[in-house]
Amino acid sequence: MSLRNITILLLLFLALSSCERLFMKEEPEPENAAIFDHLWETVDEKYSFFEDKNIDWDSARDVFRPKAIEARNSVELFNVLADMLFILKDGHVNISAGIDLSRNWDWFLEYPTNFNFDVIERNYLAPSEDYQISGPIHNTIIDSVGYMYYESFSNNVSTSLMDYLVLKFLINEEEESFQLNSLDGPVAGIIIDVRNNGGGSISNAFTIANRFAGDRVKVADWFYKTGPDHDDFSRAEEKFIEFDGNEDYKFNKPIVVLINRSSYSSANFFASMMSFLPNVTLMGDQTGGGGGLPINDELPNGWRYRFSSTRTLDANGNNIEFGVKPDILVQLDSTGFIEGNDRMIEEAIDFIKSQ
Repeated sequence: MSLRNITILLLLFLALSSCERLFMKEEPEPENAAIFDHLWETVDEKYSFFEDKNIDWDSARDVFRPKAIEARNSVELFNVLADMLFILKDGHVNISAGIDLSRNWDWFLEYPTNFNFDVIERNYLAPSEDYQISGPIHNTIIDSVGYMYYESFSNNVSTSLMDYLVLKFLINEEEESFQLNSLDGPVAGIIIDVRNNGGGSISNAFTIANRFAGDRVKVADWFYKTGPDHDDFSRAEEKFIEFDGNEDYKFNKPIVVLINRSSYSSANFFASMMSFLPNVTLMGDQTGGGGGLPINDELPNGWRYRFSSTRTLDANGNNIEFGVKPDILVQLDSTGFIEGNDRMIEEAIDFIKSQ
């Protein structure tokens, strides 16, 4: 083939390629308005606490939509969306964009810490011959009181593990017998510490609560968002806890559940469930709340977001989204931490031994 023919074929190929690009338009990036509208409309239809928190979501649209449209880049758009979601006052609401994760942590940042694991480990756990880390649960016996610290409900707990821990606190090793109700046994009661537990799987909360329950007791009503109006919810789905193990191995002694503002979501629900057991006392500070199960969705630009889509009322009709109050309020102070003392643990031990 001559050089002249090759040149003609090359020019023809380039011309055809140019024509093809004219007719094959590239997929455009989603516009800011479309991204904003998707987020606002989905939350409007499926978020569960607008009425409980008296939130004017229409006003939020009027305020933040113009700002979203004017955003010049991804960072500015992310910040606008995050600021809008912040008004929901909900720790279960986030946007994840790779560049950042939006969050509302007011439910615990504005309150005392009331927890220091280093103090607990150095002064209560490590010095004890009974200290074990059984799965995700740190446990020991402190001054004749069983102690369990559970850091996160995201860490799986099995019924067999709970059986092991309860039997550890029940068996009198010297007499090889069980001391279910006697203060002469190895423990006078148990402390379950869920301070700074930010939640996780609700099934783990049921596993632990069922292990300490007696007869079947109603603990909550769940309501699922079912329609676009802010008050469109399903009928109540009743929730119960009930002991389902060997009757000989029930734990009937006093139980103290330690809570603080960083006890959130499943830890919040766990505290609420346990409060309906007659031998349980909640001690510490009010929990941080988190009474709705979150769902996840995706924006047109690929960012992920989540928000609460259910409501939980305890068996007395209280909305646990706003936290669960302790039966006995106890605060910590810096002096105690410096001296290596955790006042909540000390108060719980004294309370259990006085029963």
